[in-house]
Amino acid sequence: MRSHRLPRSAPAPACARRQSGVVDWFLLGMVAAVLVASFAPDWGRSEGMLRLGLWTDVGVFALFFLHGMGLSTDSLKSGAVKWRLHLLVQLCTYVVFPIWWALGAWLVGDAIPRDLLLGFFYLAVLPSTVSSSVAMTALAKGDVAAAVLNATLSTLLGVFLTPLLVSAVMGSQGVAIEVADTMLKVAQMLLLPFVLGHVLRRWLAAFFARIKPWTSIFDRAVIVMLVWVAFSDSVADGLWRDHGPVLLAEAALGAVLFLYPMLWFTRKVSRALGFSKEDEIVAVFCGSKKTLASGMPMAKLLFGGHPAMGVLVLPILMYHQIQLFVCAAMARRYAARVSRRVA
Repeated sequence: MRSHRLPRSAPAPACARRQSGVVDWFLLGMVAAVLVASFAPDWGRSEGMLRLGLWTDVGVFALFFLHGMGLSTDSLKSGAVKWRLHLLVQLCTYVVFPIWWALGAWLVGDAIPRDLLLGFFYLAVLPSTVSSSVAMTALAKGDVAAAVLNATLSTLLGVFLTPLLVSAVMGSQGVAIEVADTMLKVAQMLLLPFVLGHVLRRWLAAFFARIKPWTSIFDRAVIVMLVWVAFSDSVADGLWRDHGPVLLAEAALGAVLFLYPMLWFTRKVSRALGFSKEDEIVAVFCGSKKTLASGMPMAKLLFGGHPAMGVLVLPILMYHQIQLFVCAAMARRYAARVSRRVA
């Protein structure tokens, strides 16, 4: 996310400019992490020879410090007046998604492995992503300031709502979670560095703006490390011994069945409410996205030590890549329509 307000004509960040069909190093890194974890799980275990559990804690703290450093107060203020738009996005993120999961669980839940079904619930209650929501909105020529506010608000709400919802539903399924303790840990690991970064932005923003290409690499590298550790722990506990390729196919299909209905729903409701095209773009991209950047650290805190950790995070891994490719194509179409309208 940029450190200042982005004009609507600003070029989208690199992740949004990726051409369709081109696989970037981030995707390759996540695939490599899963492969290495599958064949040599002892290397990446939390308490393995590399002690990656400690390094992931440090990386997550630094990651959210950088997110706070990149948050512009001016952009939040300028996007704050569109309350109907913000309400729609947050309701989609924390209400409509879980309802859609509940409907799917009622219809086909018996045919899906229990841990994968719970993983899809975890996906359903995650916050919206920050960087790619803003990037796609900029590429589509939507209201970037409103996207920044919605993505940031979603992240902050997720510190409390995601553990609460996970505890309520997964606790009833036999996955014990101490909700108060977990909320405190999530706040310490995610909210504290976020707030600290934003407070120090006044003095350090210029420096971090100069090194943004490096901080972007660091951002993604931390996520790849989290994926490596999660799968290493799960493979060592029998992930591939107890499940096969069918699990990957089910996770991918489930991700598609989450994404496309939400894209349709946000677009239809936006038009029914009479939103401008710029606001519709914000609703579609912010209301349909789920964050891998917050999802993996929170999973570590919520499910750390759970033998099915790899299965529980599989839906968000699949959803993340599918949403990037699909939303990038949609953003280009939106941009073309806006350009034709202006012309």
